[in-house]
Amino acid sequence: MKKVILPVALMIVLLIMAVHLFHRPELPNLNHLQLQQQFSVKPVASVDHTQFEQLQKDFATPQDVTEACIDCHNERHKEVMASSHWNWERISYVEGRGIERMGKQNVINNFCIGTSSNQQSCSKCHIGFGMSNDLFDFNNARNVDCMVCHDHSEAYIKGTSAAGYPDRSVNLSQVAQSVGRPGNINCGACHFSGGGGNNVKHGDLEMALLEADRSVDVHMAANGINMTCVDCHEAENHKMKGTLYSVSSTHVSRLSCDDCHSSTPHNDRMLDVHTGKVACQTCHIPEYAKVNATKMAWRWSEAGHLKDGEPYAIMDSMGREVYLSIKGSFEWATNVEPEYVWFNGHATHYVLGDEVDTIPLQVNRLLGSATDRESKIYPVKVHRGDQIYDPNTKMLIQPKLWSDAKGDSAFWQDLDWHEAATAGMQEVGLPYSGEYAFIPTEMYWPVNHMVSTKDESLSCADCHTRDNGRLAGLNDFYLPGRDRHAGIDILGKLMIFGALLGVVIHAMARFIMAIRHKEIESQDINY
Repeated sequence: MKKVILPVALMIVLLIMAVHLFHRPELPNLNHLQLQQQFSVKPVASVDHTQFEQLQKDFATPQDVTEACIDCHNERHKEVMASSHWNWERISYVEGRGIERMGKQNVINNFCIGTSSNQQSCSKCHIGFGMSNDLFDFNNARNVDCMVCHDHSEAYIKGTSAAGYPDRSVNLSQVAQSVGRPGNINCGACHFSGGGGNNVKHGDLEMALLEADRSVDVHMAANGINMTCVDCHEAENHKMKGTLYSVSSTHVSRLSCDDCHSSTPHNDRMLDVHTGKVACQTCHIPEYAKVNATKMAWRWSEAGHLKDGEPYAIMDSMGREVYLSIKGSFEWATNVEPEYVWFNGHATHYVLGDEVDTIPLQVNRLLGSATDRESKIYPVKVHRGDQIYDPNTKMLIQPKLWSDAKGDSAFWQDLDWHEAATAGMQEVGLPYSGEYAFIPTEMYWPVNHMVSTKDESLSCADCHTRDNGRLAGLNDFYLPGRDRHAGIDILGKLMIFGALLGVVIHAMARFIMAIRHKEIESQDINY
């Protein structure tokens, strides 16, 4: 009995030792706990603007509110007027171009195409008043809109096609007395609704983030840390941190997860090794458009059709527009898996007047490669579509889209592409041959929001697999578990064969030694 109990007890002890040796319990992430504590404390306003006499009056114009703001904050307007939010452009170095002004003034997109000749409508998302055309005075401080970013009454809205002026229903006195630190609804008024509706453009920025839970976004979840946009997108002298690569070309003021979490946040050496070439977002944002659909395709070539002589709309079963006579056809999607690209923080853009050299045209191209030391794998939304183009000058056309009346050459009124192209290109001072066509285009949107919980993030097998893994489209590098390499395969087979051969030789040696041992014992007995 003792002969049985002793080996069993020894095996149990060895098993317990092995468990303790190879199984390391997950340690608390002290950095994460510190961040949770830091952002759980919400800033409290130090000033009650309802007590200021100069705000306790009826304001005749929104510019009067701005003047009241400047009376106290007497240098802040200069900071605003030096920002890209105000100027709609930024001077930066662009690869292949040198130092240039880039922004909404001259960059094309494949949603509503561009702001030129359409300022009256597009300026709903400008932080100013009165941008009705290209003659807007960017040096007039009275036209700075302080309220759009600082209103806490949630009653401030810009008017539709009102050149950036507030809706006539807005009580300016109420708004002026409610101002404070920008909240999510202030930022979201523009950034959630770009492209003409909620979540149209970004896919990861939408109204659902205002009341999100942790399954939608761990940072902004109301039942989580409940962070605000400006907790990450901090401002210094009214210049916000963050880069929007639909209009920006460099990583100046770019935000990174590392800013808070460091480059080794996992308490796991193998996972931390990945952060050198894989962006945090790649694993931690496995899908976007988690609540409301985002627009994935927009085909302008199908615009202009009439029904019974009138423009019409077609809705899908969810009430989303899938066709509009004035805009063309659309495709929507929810819970979208991102596509993946190498990205080093720099981008190039199609600028008004450029010659189209590739089809489909990437109206913005994120730069990077597997061999670039600064590049990492990032998740992106790719918006595809087609848009108007001059086959003779080989330039994209900036059409005139908006007008408040028919007969002004605006496509949304007259549905005449030739007239819209003529007026739009004249506005931007570029030639138009009189002929137009449509070419396919692509636009890339890095996905940075809607961060999932740890349990919902990607696992190893999502990428390291030969069965159509997440990174199947990136084939310019060797990925273990996905790719084959003849030399490595041969080496692996040799190692396996060598190990098996070693086991066989060892077993044979033990067998031979056992036989020899018995022979020796037999000889001893016979002796």
